[in-house]
Amino acid sequence: MWPNGFLNITSRGRRSKPQVYLTFDDGPDPRFTPAILDTLAQHQIKASFFVLGEACAAHPALVRQIAEAGHDIGIHSYSHAHPWRLPEAQAREEMRRCYHTLADITGSPPRLFRPAYGRIRPATLQQASALQLRTVLWSCSVIDWGAWGTLSGVSRRLAAVKPGDIVLMHDARPDANRPQVTQTALQNFLLTDKAASLDFCGLSQLLTKPD
Repeated sequence: MWPNGFLNITSRGRRSKPQVYLTFDDGPDPRFTPAILDTLAQHQIKASFFVLGEACAAHPALVRQIAEAGHDIGIHSYSHAHPWRLPEAQAREEMRRCYHTLADITGSPPRLFRPAYGRIRPATLQQASALQLRTVLWSCSVIDWGAWGTLSGVSRRLAAVKPGDIVLMHDARPDANRPQVTQTALQNFLLTDKAASLDFCGLSQLLTKPD
């Protein structure tokens, strides 16, 4: 049986409003995150970053830069281990360790959680509830990884976003050219008429505004 936390999962906003929620997973990465931050700043856009604890520990100044720019920061996991392949206690510890690492760096407790690979399980939902975290998935992935993560493919999927979408992107990946593709596709998309018709927001706006 799923815990009550199953009801505390968000995967998109309301289609009747023009808001779109850009999210970035797996960072921070000093090779790519600063360029994405620069792009967001140029267009005065707030986004949400789901970070890895080990990357935060390695690059705390970059975490603080994300926070100081006004973006939302949530936990992803500590090491990006697949939560279904871990013992329950270890899956919980991945969350706790990331939570405390991020809180120690920013001085504020995080409020958002996205499970690694988007894979939920009762143990992690229970841990999210214990840490007072809102679990956030996505409604649109630009698939900026693997064989489909080409500039044309990512650009095409970005162009298809709809009002209410929570958009999954990455600012760090093992295939190191992909975040550069993401940043280039995002920069190009934000110059389009379609992007001008949308209101790009951090997830905190979606989760705190009444319907």
